[in-house]
Amino acid sequence: MAQQLDLQEQEQVDALKAFWARYGNLIMWTVTLLLAAFAGWNFWQKQERDKALQASTMYGELKTAADAGDDKRAGQIFGDMKAKYAKATYTQLGGLLAAKTQADKGDATDAMASLQWVADAGNDENSAIAHLRLAGLLADARKYDDALKQLALVKPASFAALVSDRRGDIEMAQGQKDAAVKAWKVAYDGLPETAQYRILVEAKLTAQGAAPAASSAASGAAQ
Repeated sequence: MAQQLDLQEQEQVDALKAFWARYGNLIMWTVTLLLAAFAGWNFWQKQERDKALQASTMYGELKTAADAGDDKRAGQIFGDMKAKYAKATYTQLGGLLAAKTQADKGDATDAMASLQWVADAGNDENSAIAHLRLAGLLADARKYDDALKQLALVKPASFAALVSDRRGDIEMAQGQKDAAVKAWKVAYDGLPETAQYRILVEAKLTAQGAAPAASSAASGAAQ
């Protein structure tokens, strides 16, 4: 019986040796590649965390420049952020802040360039904000068709009310009062009742004799 067990064990050992001889190198290479990939993933994750931290530090510097109204310094820091940390979310936020500072100082050209970079490279939300602000600057420059094209590039549905509001501004600037009022009504209805921005849209409608409250009362009286 013991000899039979020894023979069975020997057969198993021989089978294992044969299997390892055939597939051993493949298994070792597969394990090695998996370990290398895991190590690479961890290294990449650490690199990304380090970049995000460094980008956040530079964003802090940019905010300091923006608070001081130093548009040149803000633009310079944003340029460095683009060169070093183009994929970082903080760089997108830096572009929006730099553009605001540049626009406040009357430098519409640099502001548009900063916003265009965010519009092209940013996530959906930051890109939408950039397109909206670009539309505003283009409208200020009386480039209304270009401004409307920017609005058409806004993707997130959550920005639909803001897009309608900006469209109303552009149409009013073009002298299209009826179209502007219609767009503002869409914006007003699309904004949450608790949104402070809704008050601004209501003021625009009121100035054109189309106050939402007055419209509702008139509709109720008619019924």
